[in-house]
Amino acid sequence: MTPVRLGPGDPSLLAVLTLLHDSFAYMEGRIDPPSSLREMTLASLARDAEVNELWGLFSGDRLLACVILTPKPDHLYLGKLAVARDARGTGLARQLVTLALDRTRQLRLPALRLQTRVELTENQAAFARLGFREIARTAHAGYDRPTSVTMQREV
Repeated sequence: MTPVRLGPGDPSLLAVLTLLHDSFAYMEGRIDPPSSLREMTLASLARDAEVNELWGLFSGDRLLACVILTPKPDHLYLGKLAVARDARGTGLARQLVTLALDRTRQLRLPALRLQTRVELTENQAAFARLGFREIARTAHAGYDRPTSVTMQREV
C-alpha cells in the first residue's frame, strides 16, 4: 500500500475525521483531560492538511489508516495516528511510522516525536516496540500531575 498525501480539499477528509473519531473513541472516560480530537472538525482537519502533512493508506477507495505530521524546528511531530479496527495488527501503523521517519530524514530533522497519554500504557509499549523512548512527561494546563508522555526516535 502506498501512502497518499491528502490536501485541504480532498474528498477523503470526511473519512479521515470518521476514522480518527472511531479510533480514539476507546479513550473516552479513560483519559483526563479528554482528547483534543473532541474539538476537531472537518474545517480544522482541512487546515491541518494545508499547513501540515496529512497522509492516508487506502485499500481501493477505503481509508484504512492515517497520520498527521507537523514539522517543528528540532523534530517532526507525529500526531493522530489511527488504524481502522479491522485492519489493526497488519503493519499499517508501522508503515506510517516508517513514512514519518523517511519524512524526518527528508526534512533534515534529527528526530521523530509524539505524545501519548499517561493512562495509555499499551500505546507507550507499542511505540517503544517501534523504537521510540520516553523523553519527558508533561501536564496539560490546569493539571498538577503529568498527563502526557513525550516519546522520541532519533533518525
